[in-house]
Amino acid sequence: MVFGMGSVAQFVFSEGKAGSPDQVRWSWGLGVTFGVYVAGGTSGGHLNPAVTLTLCLFRKLPWSKLIPYWIGQYLGSFVASGLVYAVYYDAFHSFKGGNKTIETSSIFVTYPQDYLSVANGLGDQVFGTAVLMLLVSALNDPKNMSPGKGYVPLVVGLVVVAIGMTFSQNCGYAINPARDLAPRVFLLLAGWGTKVFSYNNYCWFWIPVAGPHIGAVLGGSLYEICINPCLPALGCGTKTPQVEVSALDDLADHQVEPTGSANRVLVYPSSVTRPKS
Repeated sequence: MVFGMGSVAQFVFSEGKAGSPDQVRWSWGLGVTFGVYVAGGTSGGHLNPAVTLTLCLFRKLPWSKLIPYWIGQYLGSFVASGLVYAVYYDAFHSFKGGNKTIETSSIFVTYPQDYLSVANGLGDQVFGTAVLMLLVSALNDPKNMSPGKGYVPLVVGLVVVAIGMTFSQNCGYAINPARDLAPRVFLLLAGWGTKVFSYNNYCWFWIPVAGPHIGAVLGGSLYEICINPCLPALGCGTKTPQVEVSALDDLADHQVEPTGSANRVLVYPSSVTRPKS
């Protein structure tokens, strides 16, 4: 969050002289990568409430962890907003008379283009998050072509960069409820007032929250229904063992066991005890 919002702040306050739109997109993607590297060993790198909810729905994460993770995700985004505001405090109070406008609030949150309808904006967020969830599911599936555990955060960050480079024109690319709602609450408390919620007659602020949740469930469903049953590691039509996995790789040890003329790969997730030889 701090890398993404910090890059936008630098771009806005320099009026485009320091940074570029692509630099902003790379900063958000790298921020995701670094965040997962930091939190991966404790929570599995859960940064997105929509992704966490989807993993619970597909029984890849216990429901008991949903609320604690959500609290951490929203609180983390709120604190990150405060840190960026503190670092650029003088800039906020000198830029264009120090007025707390929609322009400076866009450092923290997303807004739609004037041409964008509510339906199109919602569809934008649903689609972007569905793509994110589909790819996160594939990257963390040891039966698929998953990269090594240490590379997953990097590739997920590249996914965020790619989404930003292709689908940010309409309304930014929140694709994460915590990334938009928590900073919006911070702005409300920091003096921007209710305009950050009332923008477009209250027809926008809820879209970066609802859209990602819907999109993540759709993306996860697409993977579980269309891809997962037909992965060759377990054979088409075989259900995935219901074990707890993290958002970004709690994943597995592998053991090759001879079965006649072929070898069979056994996958023992970290939460399952490997049988003794």
